[in-house]
Amino acid sequence: MAIVKMKKLRVMAMASQREALLEELLRLGCVEVRDPEDRLADPAWAALLQRESSRLTETRSELSAANAALEALRRYGEIKDSMFTPRKQLSKADFLDEEAVKWPHEVTQTVNEVLQKIARLQGEEGRLLSRRASLEPWASLDMPLELSGTAHAVFRLGVLPGGADVQSAANALAGADLAAELLTVSQDRQQTCCLLACHKEDEEKALELLRPHGFSVTVFQGLTGTAAENIAALDQALAENRKQRSESEAAIAGAAKEYEDLKIYVDRLTAEAVKNENAERLMTDGTILFFEGWAPAENLAQVQALLDQYGCAWEASDPAEDEIPEVPVHLKNNWFTKPLNMVTDMYSLPAYGTVDPNPLMAPFFILFYGMMMADMGYGLIMMGLSAFIMWKAKPNGATMRYMIPLMGLCGVSTFIWGALTGGFFGDLIPQIRGLLTGVDPKSVPLWSAFDPLSDAVPVLIGALILGVVQVFTGMIVSMVMKFRRGEAMSALCGEGAWFLAFIAAGIGFAIGNVSMGLIAALVILVLTQGYGKKGFGIVTGIFGSLYNGITGYFSDILSYSRLMALMLAGAVVAQVFNQLGAMTGHIIPFIIIAIIGNALNFALNILGCYVHDMRLQCLEFFGRFYEDGGRPFRPLDITPKYVDIEK
Repeated sequence: MAIVKMKKLRVMAMASQREALLEELLRLGCVEVRDPEDRLADPAWAALLQRESSRLTETRSELSAANAALEALRRYGEIKDSMFTPRKQLSKADFLDEEAVKWPHEVTQTVNEVLQKIARLQGEEGRLLSRRASLEPWASLDMPLELSGTAHAVFRLGVLPGGADVQSAANALAGADLAAELLTVSQDRQQTCCLLACHKEDEEKALELLRPHGFSVTVFQGLTGTAAENIAALDQALAENRKQRSESEAAIAGAAKEYEDLKIYVDRLTAEAVKNENAERLMTDGTILFFEGWAPAENLAQVQALLDQYGCAWEASDPAEDEIPEVPVHLKNNWFTKPLNMVTDMYSLPAYGTVDPNPLMAPFFILFYGMMMADMGYGLIMMGLSAFIMWKAKPNGATMRYMIPLMGLCGVSTFIWGALTGGFFGDLIPQIRGLLTGVDPKSVPLWSAFDPLSDAVPVLIGALILGVVQVFTGMIVSMVMKFRRGEAMSALCGEGAWFLAFIAAGIGFAIGNVSMGLIAALVILVLTQGYGKKGFGIVTGIFGSLYNGITGYFSDILSYSRLMALMLAGAVVAQVFNQLGAMTGHIIPFIIIAIIGNALNFALNILGCYVHDMRLQCLEFFGRFYEDGGRPFRPLDITPKYVDIEK
């Protein structure tokens, strides 16, 4: 339950063994290869070695194609994955078997070829529909579209805007004494389609007269026959297009039986991409290759056996002081504290060489969550959901593998606090008993150690005491860290002095001499808070420390009043809905209203309690000792999405 100690690796091997060595490191899954950018920036290194190349671009292209094929099978094969879809169990050897990926690779190519055909057909359908839409207004014109006139006459197809006055345009032609006539073919809100028939000598004048009305000539280049004949041909082409699309989609749906193998193939390509990314972090001169990296000290024996097997020259050492900021952080926790990794992952990993906050935070987080939720019914739901999801879905995502167990642990705490407060979906059981027997529900409540409604002040005091315990825990951890770094005086004059001040004030309060206790606390702080400062800075340091310390501790501890507030709010909302249901006087309406009300209360509280609990941990607790900024440990490892690798 700590930050895993890391060793820095320097490895030299034969370049011919690159693929085999990377494959075995991938199987081992505990070595992070360091990027050599800073090394290659040094002219001395750059003169000897250069960055290794790989098939990363090709692998990513194959992965993109495999994902596209997988999505196509999911879509056209009407396959629906869910959280509870079972994942296939594979050994590392079977997962990395090169022969096993040949058939899925062929399936991917076939599916993507069909997808490209579907895309072409969709594009062609769009063009056909666009052409049909342009011909539709001319469907009633019984004249070949290629006919532009006779020996003495000219025919021009054209369009007037939807708001144009067609009769006015026709009158303009008639009033000019031209051998021309404007005929309406079709009309809608957007446009009016017209046929202009005129003598060849009058064409230019007729068009000039129609221009102010918005008339524009339409030409159907390359089309022969009437509009109706062309529409019929387009309809036939559309039908053939849709038939081919349907056949193509059916072909993809027929390959749906390969869906599970294709998921394994996607995971396999993901691992291959990771391997190639790490291959490009190697340095080589064509004969040998060299890399630096990190490995957990506890896995060093396995790493040694592997490197010795390939005849590598290597060394492992503790990171130097100036290398500490770049050492990756890997947290090792047990079943109880591991779910809290979700909090540190969301917040920030601790810096290497500091303390893992999860073992310290876990008891407080789970205790506080249960105190705020405080209902046996809600606790049972949380435990049941957690157990069911872990059993049925076996979550392995970055968040879900922590969140679901954490929900179960918080459910246990919620149930215990609910038993102490006598809450089971609020006062559901007394209300049901009252409806069935006519007895006043308040006269036969469930047993409880205390009632958050009538004992609000004691609950508030208890919440503040828990806050003091957590704040003091953070202070103790901070002191221990300072002692380990050799900063004993800083620890004693910092958190140590405040501890003495609190003890002095507490003793004064206990013996009934509050003023004496406060004076003693003030003297302790005045004598210690100027440590590390000189001259006038001592005075400002004392006053600044007193002001910031007193207001800071007071506000931080007061923040824990939210434990009481959320406990009270949850209990009141549940009871209000139960009472609303009981007002109907019938059991069935009562059950309906109680279920709806408690469901809303549960949904609000399960999120609200998490947010407030996170605030207490990240601000009030972490602020005392936590040093963030750690970089996550990212070893060359298999991280499948669709399958489970047997350990």
